[in-house]
Amino acid sequence: MGKNMDVVALGELLIDFTENGKSGQGNPLFEANPGGAPCNVLAMLAKLGHKTAFIGKVGKDFFGEQLKSAIEEVGIDASFLRMDEEVHTTLALVHTYPDGDRDFSFYRNPGADMMLTASEVPAKLLEDTRLFHFGTLSMTHEGVREATKKAIADAKQSDALISFDPNLRPPLWNSLEDAKEQVLYGLQFCDILKISDNEIQWLTGCEDFTEGVEWILKRFPIKLILVSMGRDGSRAYYNGMMAEVAPFLQENTIETTGAGDTFCGCVLHYVLEHGLENLTEEDLNEMLTFANAAASLITTKKGALRVMPEVADVEALIAQRA
Repeated sequence: MGKNMDVVALGELLIDFTENGKSGQGNPLFEANPGGAPCNVLAMLAKLGHKTAFIGKVGKDFFGEQLKSAIEEVGIDASFLRMDEEVHTTLALVHTYPDGDRDFSFYRNPGADMMLTASEVPAKLLEDTRLFHFGTLSMTHEGVREATKKAIADAKQSDALISFDPNLRPPLWNSLEDAKEQVLYGLQFCDILKISDNEIQWLTGCEDFTEGVEWILKRFPIKLILVSMGRDGSRAYYNGMMAEVAPFLQENTIETTGAGDTFCGCVLHYVLEHGLENLTEEDLNEMLTFANAAASLITTKKGALRVMPEVADVEALIAQRA
């Protein structure tokens, strides 16, 4: 029997305040962009024609309403977005460095995204999805951690593919040991892992990414591992093969917010279209090329969720390289 939903994600939906120039008085101006990694991934998938839904919580406040409208606008089903009467929507201030890299300050003590409970996780939705995606921001605190674990269990029980992006944000954890424990928990259940260069080095203690992947695979039988390497492109490890594709560097990069999520959404799109069995090195190269190109385009925009690239623009960028 077919499933009605392509991808369901659970996690944080928040406001990213990104710097956008200075006022006449010389004060920094911030733009309130809708953000949160899981919804960025869904936004890219929705742009690629997939049916997506989000499980999470925002505050019943001005920002919460803005976020609900934003995900509906990009085609994500918001029926399972809860609104907390007591706790405000989580906010992140994003400081961008000259090279486009970022630093985050979070207003989340507590934030509404942490208030999701296991009883609010819709089991029927998870039974009806082809793929479930999650990260670790929904594993930093006990209540939402239980909700995440329940969602993983429900999705696993219904034979959905499981995708995991640790998306480590050290300021949000009591300790990095706690963070490591939850990342290792996620690795037990995922079929697809998207991990960044610095995260794999932190987790495994291996400077070399291939050694880091081997460290993971010795412990967890993950079918497809993607390593995003920023300005150095990306790699896919699958069934004893490794494919590496160069990045599409942009002269007009503004910031890198959402680049990893855009990349992840494109990879999940490829898996939904082609499955996870019998992929060839050519398949992996095709998958990474499209994902790298899309990730490159998002770096030319402020924010991510509402400005995911059009397929035609991604294909045009790829054609320039050919």
